[in-house]
Amino acid sequence: MAFAATFTSSTPSSSPSFLSPKINPHPPSHHSTFLTLPHLSTTTTSLTCRHNSRRNPLILPFAGGDGFNGGGDRFSGGGGGDDESGGGEDSSGDKNRKEAIMALGQLGRSVESLPNDLAAAINDGRIPAAIVTRYAELEKSALFRWLMKFGGFKERLLADDLFLAKVGFECGVGILAKTAAEYSRRGEKFFKEMDFVIADVAMAIIADFMLVYLPAPTVSLRPALAVNAGAIARFFHNCPDNAFQVALAGTSYSFVQRMGAIVRNGAKLFVVGTSASLVGTAATNALIKARQAVDKSSAGETEDLPILSTSVAYGVYMAISSNLRYQILAGVIEQRILEPLLHNRKLLLGASSFAVRTGNTYLGSLLWVDYARWVGIQ
Repeated sequence: MAFAATFTSSTPSSSPSFLSPKINPHPPSHHSTFLTLPHLSTTTTSLTCRHNSRRNPLILPFAGGDGFNGGGDRFSGGGGGDDESGGGEDSSGDKNRKEAIMALGQLGRSVESLPNDLAAAINDGRIPAAIVTRYAELEKSALFRWLMKFGGFKERLLADDLFLAKVGFECGVGILAKTAAEYSRRGEKFFKEMDFVIADVAMAIIADFMLVYLPAPTVSLRPALAVNAGAIARFFHNCPDNAFQVALAGTSYSFVQRMGAIVRNGAKLFVVGTSASLVGTAATNALIKARQAVDKSSAGETEDLPILSTSVAYGVYMAISSNLRYQILAGVIEQRILEPLLHNRKLLLGASSFAVRTGNTYLGSLLWVDYARWVGIQ
């Protein structure tokens, strides 16, 4: 910024009187000097000061510029990204970093003792002290310590220490529900066709695991993308894993980014659902043919399932119905409702989560039957 100070006077001087150590308290009525200070930025600001016998007040008109007054970038909150009052991300990041380092000090740890991704997140101010404390608590368990070697599990366990229990709930309920459905459909042939049952249940377990894993809220420890990354990659990189998850201090998600989370998870679940159904249906058809080759009397008892149409239909179902239900379940019902109410009662929180997920699985079964009949695959 360039400052120009202009004084009007009939008496010239080699230096401004207001910079002189022997300044006259009563200068002549008119006194002129022009002073240009070194450039501090590209913005030019005019500084005008007039002294006369009536001692007019000092006038300092600052228009726009670098934020020392009304239009600034830093000190006054006039709209720059580094603004302390308006741009809270930097101050929140500094606060997160200081509190996280203090928490490490209380635990007798240093940043260097942590995994690289977690240490980088602390140095960048992206995670608060509570996450550091949770990491230290999880690390006491040999199982959790091993699971946190995998980035995806680490991000989910740091966001929700009951994540592994929820995986168990979902897969356990899925096994029971799928087995009951198979028994209801096959009746007396249930044990005779146990190979089919096992194939169907195995595919259901894979689908259930991914339905818990993908929409689960996370603490993002992902490094920044390369500078030459495309616009689409940068957009989805900055989206949360769950559209409804609570943002950590110093982090925020726009509405568009939250909608991006639904689209991204929907695409992943479409691939998972289609692939699981392809493998499951192909395995079932192979078992049917093998049975018919061994036991001629079983020929005609069962029909080959349409592989492609069934698999695509199941992928679409998971991308839309399952995706939305599990996003709402994990991000709204569990994280925003149950956890604030029951965070000090882990047993009751786990029981509530089990009940809600059982109900969601039952609802999903009903919706799948209606959908399958609607598209004509059952």
